[in-house]
Amino acid sequence: MSTYKEIRGQLIRKVAQDPANPQIGEIWYNSTRGSLRGFVTVDAAWAAGGNLGTARRGLAGSMAGTQIAALGFGGGSYTAHTEEYNGASWSEQNNLGTARNFLGGAGTQTAGLAMGGQFPARAQTEEYDGTSWSEQNDMSIARGRVAGCGIQTAGLIFGGTAPPGPGLATEEYDGTNWSNGGNLGTGRYDLGGAGTQTAGLAFGGSPPPSPTTATEEYNGTAWTSGGALNSARRFMGGLGIQTAALAFGGATPPSTAPVSNVEQYNGTSWANTTALTTARNGAAGSGTTASGLGFGGDTAGSTAASNATEEFTDTFNTARNITSS
Repeated sequence: MSTYKEIRGQLIRKVAQDPANPQIGEIWYNSTRGSLRGFVTVDAAWAAGGNLGTARRGLAGSMAGTQIAALGFGGGSYTAHTEEYNGASWSEQNNLGTARNFLGGAGTQTAGLAMGGQFPARAQTEEYDGTSWSEQNDMSIARGRVAGCGIQTAGLIFGGTAPPGPGLATEEYDGTNWSNGGNLGTGRYDLGGAGTQTAGLAFGGSPPPSPTTATEEYNGTAWTSGGALNSARRFMGGLGIQTAALAFGGATPPSTAPVSNVEQYNGTSWANTTALTTARNGAAGSGTTASGLGFGGDTAGSTAASNATEEFTDTFNTARNITSS
């Protein structure tokens, strides 16, 4: 025989305020709000942000910036354009001193760092103070198609097209001078990067003749192997830190067609997560995996520069109103 509980179900609590520590799936009636509420999981998602003023591929971003205070610079056909993002829209700022693309980026919106780039291969370093760029000491090795991370006073650049081939070299910046760091285990260009000078992350890229899934972690002295990407590709955007990073977009040679794949790294392995709304390669990133930003890039294999910005929000748990359909 069925019990009353089985026929009528569980009773729903009536409370004046949402519970302090609810469990996933828990439901209650909030008398103050006058609504039925529950504690649910919201999946990771990308949402449209404000468009860049200048559409471009191969630009760099303020890797230590945030979703509501980011910096984008360089890119395109060797431009010097610099723009700031306030969480809703981009605004044009003073240009880089040296126009370039596929350069390394680091720092924040008010303390940015531009490193290397092409064409030709560049060794120039510039610092941004929230208003203008100033030339600093050059890197030891001129190179483009690099990855970078860190902050203005502790920057890191690695990989790239340093002659005679895909770069192994790593250099560290202390706010004034560059010094040699430990070499990558896999020399490559068009790679992605994230993290800090003492906890960097390198992933993907092209060690000819094919792209790689290799991931390496930097401890301030040497690189060691990390978990492999699920999909080998190059020209990815990257953001986050060594133990919580995103690799988004890119291309899988020999095709130059952009992809929308997004993978999330937890310090050990990569897992596929919600794809970009628009497939692209050569985009830049800023922020964290909880609240990240991807912008610019190319949507058609080096022929259609994009001005689109997408904002990433990771999976999270929250209390929400429950409505009947």
